[in-house]
Amino acid sequence: MNSLAGLDLDALDAHLRAEGIARTGELRAELISGGRSNLTFRVFDDASTWVLRRPPLHGLTPSAHDMAREYTVVAALADTAVPVARAVTMRNDDSVLGAPFQMVENVEGRVVRSADELAELGTAAVIEACADALIKVLADLHAVDPQAVGLGDFGRADGYLERQVRRWGSQWDHVRLPEDSRDADITRLHSALAERIPVSPRASIVHGDYRIDNTILDTDDPTMVRAVLDWELSTLGDPLSDAALMCVYRDPNFDDVLGMRAAWTSELLPPADDLAQRYAVASGQELQNWDFYMALAYFKLAIIAAGIDFRAREGGEASAAVGEAVAPLIAEGLKLV
Repeated sequence: MNSLAGLDLDALDAHLRAEGIARTGELRAELISGGRSNLTFRVFDDASTWVLRRPPLHGLTPSAHDMAREYTVVAALADTAVPVARAVTMRNDDSVLGAPFQMVENVEGRVVRSADELAELGTAAVIEACADALIKVLADLHAVDPQAVGLGDFGRADGYLERQVRRWGSQWDHVRLPEDSRDADITRLHSALAERIPVSPRASIVHGDYRIDNTILDTDDPTMVRAVLDWELSTLGDPLSDAALMCVYRDPNFDDVLGMRAAWTSELLPPADDLAQRYAVASGQELQNWDFYMALAYFKLAIIAAGIDFRAREGGEASAAVGEAVAPLIAEGLKLV
């Protein structure tokens, strides 16, 4: 077997056989994505194909908890209305590959990341139906009873919004420029959010990063979501915060954050207010205190953009435009509060 950096196929093969996972023929693999984020491999034999994720070889390494977190929620959601890849195996230590890893079944389909890829899905009616399907999946996720699927201790739902406001406010202190001209507005928005924290309507499983490019769509029918991906930020929290962040990702400034003309900011999709109303209908959830949730989402996205800009100034790679996205995102948040 030919192993790749970070993936010892002989050790993985022995692990799969010990776990009783059916194998046919030689085990092979190819790197799907890598770098400072988690390494992702497609692993296959003559009969089956899986996707394996593990922390990067160098740099800032996600904790073993991150590997376990994604695997835990995917395994728990297997028999729900939420489409996920079937969980196969996980090790929360370095005994097999020298690092924690998790492996799920490979789901065939298409991942739509760019505006051009979105346009290729078909007519305006097809793209609108795709948006409805994505919203229904998010509503289905929020309808899952965490206790019923074994995720009752997946996070601390009480005080979720308070912790979000505090966490993103403290994050700004780590990424701000010296004598930062944006500091006054960010402080104003942070203070306004802290003064307006509502009582959460209920607790649910939240994805934390939901939009079209974190899903796999059916190859032939883009109105069918085959799997939801990237559960690293999932926890128990306030479902309206999840829905609001999905809506704020529609802001054109998000293109600068991603460094591309993103699918989710395309004018071919319904506007944010429309998406919010569709979510309200699909979930049966009133959008109470919606301005707060949207302002919090703008605050979070602005701090994320500032963080990317900070890492670029420290020697990373990012467009200069990402730093310029911070002020307009904060301005949008301030309008709401």
